Amino acid sequence: MARIEDPRTAPPLRWGILGAGNIAGEFADAVNAHTRAQLVAVGSRNRDRSERFATAHGIPTTHHGYLDLVEDPQVDAVYVATPHSEHREHALLAIAAGKHVLVEKSFTRNAGEAEHVFAAAKTAGVFAMEAMWTRFLPHVAALHQLIDAGEIGEIVNLSADHGQWFAFNPKSRLFDPALAGGALLDLGVYPVSFAHDFLGVPDAVHATGALTETGVDGQVSIVLSYGARTQATLSTTLWAKTPTMASISGTEGFVTVAGNFHTPTSFRVQRTDGRVWTFDNPSPRGLQFEAAEVARRVAAGDTESPRLTWANTVEVMRTLDEVRAQIGLVYPGE
Repeated sequence: MARIEDPRTAPPLRWGILGAGNIAGEFADAVNAHTRAQLVAVGSRNRDRSERFATAHGIPTTHHGYLDLVEDPQVDAVYVATPHSEHREHALLAIAAGKHVLVEKSFTRNAGEAEHVFAAAKTAGVFAMEAMWTRFLPHVAALHQLIDAGEIGEIVNLSADHGQWFAFNPKSRLFDPALAGGALLDLGVYPVSFAHDFLGVPDAVHATGALTETGVDGQVSIVLSYGARTQATLSTTLWAKTPTMASISGTEGFVTVAGNFHTPTSFRVQRTDGRVWTFDNPSPRGLQFEAAEVARRVAAGDTESPRLTWANTVEVMRTLDEVRAQIGLVYPGE
């Protein structure tokens, strides 16, 4: 099966972290434990939060605010980990300062904002990538290898779900329209991106959903159609913890990807000829793989990753835009 390069073999890179929330903490832990990169600075609008974050993750420099962070000469690349509504502004801030950027998913609120960020990165000649870490995980590389080898034949159906239960809190970013909250951009982006990764851009998008009391999406079901008979059936919700599994079924067999499918995990292959085999997860955590990809591409002088190109991210954003249009979800300021 495919082997992913050890993230510790990637060139060192000096990271600045923009935003000091939970996902930033997970990224910091993975980088510290599994790469040769350095976390040199963190910036937050809340001074106490940035100082606590720096202490927890061994980061030597804290900044009160984001401009000082992106202008810090120690920083080579900025990891943007603020709410979706702020991604474009903060990515553009870093790019204007000449920094490479890794921007949390969903990359922006919509495809137009994503195109704006990538256009700025192209002009500045800096690397930019969406932090869709699933694309860089060992089990996903192994899945591509077996599918490319014809192990399950022609793909007919792909299914994936991502649901988590959250107590309703109108002040939480997940339920706040102004922060581009809702299930789709936070959780649903994973199954949508997974479908794009294996099947490409759909020919048609069909979606239905239900909104929360604050007007963001609480639950969405999606069918993506490809050609005459291939479909992806996807779902996401804020109202229940779902199995968060995935399956890919073809004319010669099927693959079941264990939950949580978007994290380092295992899968089981069952062919129609009766042969069964499994792939076992070899890696702890997972965010180190995307960090290593950034470091390798920056060292090579690249501005985008061939594994997750700028076009790939924009294509996913267009599908998310179409889903939102069909369920009637518009964010303030769009």
